[in-house]
Amino acid sequence: MGRKRKEGTEWLPPLCYEGRSAYEFRPTVNGKVQIIRLCALGTKQHVVWNRYEQEKRKLEMSSGTVEALFEEFFESPQCLKLAPGTIRQYRKNAKMLCKVFGHLQAKAVLPEWVREYMDTRGKDHEVTANRERAFMSRVYNWGYERGKVPMNPCDKVRTFSESARERYITDEEYKAVYDCATSLVKAVMEISYCCAARKSDVLGLTNKKLLDEGIKIKQGKTGKEQIKAWSPRLKAAIKLAKDSKATSFRFVICNTKGHKVTVDAFDYYWNKAKDEAARKNPSLDFDFTFHDIKAKSISDVEGTKAEKQKFSGHKTSAMVDTYDRKTEVVDTH
Repeated sequence: MGRKRKEGTEWLPPLCYEGRSAYEFRPTVNGKVQIIRLCALGTKQHVVWNRYEQEKRKLEMSSGTVEALFEEFFESPQCLKLAPGTIRQYRKNAKMLCKVFGHLQAKAVLPEWVREYMDTRGKDHEVTANRERAFMSRVYNWGYERGKVPMNPCDKVRTFSESARERYITDEEYKAVYDCATSLVKAVMEISYCCAARKSDVLGLTNKKLLDEGIKIKQGKTGKEQIKAWSPRLKAAIKLAKDSKATSFRFVICNTKGHKVTVDAFDYYWNKAKDEAARKNPSLDFDFTFHDIKAKSISDVEGTKAEKQKFSGHKTSAMVDTYDRKTEVVDTH
C-alpha cells in the first residue's frame, strides 16, 4: 500500500509529498528512496507539476545507463564480497569508463564502441585499457545473468598482449630503499618480504593474527590462509612496527593516531623513500613497485617449485612461475 496523502494534497503528482519546507518527489532508485526537492510549499500547482515532469524525465534518462549498471554492481552482494583493494581499483576503472560510456543506455553499447575505446586508450596505456575492459566485461556478465542487458559487448573484443612482469629487486636495491624509508615503511617492507604478503594484506593485519606459532595471514585476493612461522627477521619487523606508532588495540600497522594506514598514505611514503634512494644511488635502478617485493620473497626461496608454492600460498604452480623471477644459473660444459 502506498503512503497515505495528507488531506488537501491529493492534487500532487505520484510519489510526491509535502516536506518541511518544500514539495518533494520520492522515487525509489536502485532499491533506495531518493528525496528530490521540487518547489517551496505554496507554489502553484502547475509549477509543481512542471518540476515533477522535469525530474521524472531526468530519472528516465539516467535509468538503464552504463553508469547505473556499474552502480548496481557495486551495491550487489557479489561485489561486496570482493577484497577492498579490488573494489577500489574497480571504482577507478568505472570512473574512466563513465567518461565515455556512462550516459549511454547499457543495452545499446556495441562491441565496436568498446574496440574504439580500447584502441584510443591503448595508445598510451595498453595494460590499463585491458584492466578497464576486464572490469566492464565482469559487470556486463553480472548484468546479463540477471536480465539487465541482452549481451556482453566486451566478449569478442580482444585485449592487448601483455608480457609477464620480470622485474627482480636485488638485495642492494632493496636495502637502498629500506635505508631511506620511515620506520613504518620499513616494517611493511619486511613483513611483506618475510611472508610473501601483499601490501593490502600487511596494512590490514590485526593484532589478533599474531599467534604463538607465527602470523596468520589470509590473502585478500585468493582467500588462502596460512600461518607464517616466526623467524628472527619477522619478529624484528613486528617489533619495528610496534615501536614506530601510537598504541592500537587492533592494527599492527597504524598511524600516530592508532588508525589503520590507508593505501594512499602508505604509497606516499613508499614513493618518497624510493625517490630519496634514487637521489642517493644514481647507479641503481628503482623502476620496481611495492608488489615486486612479494616476487623477490618467492624468488629468494631456496627449494623446488613445490616448496615455493607452499611458501607463497598460491593455488597453482603457474602463479609461482609468475612470481619466481630470479635468473637461473645453470652449469656449462
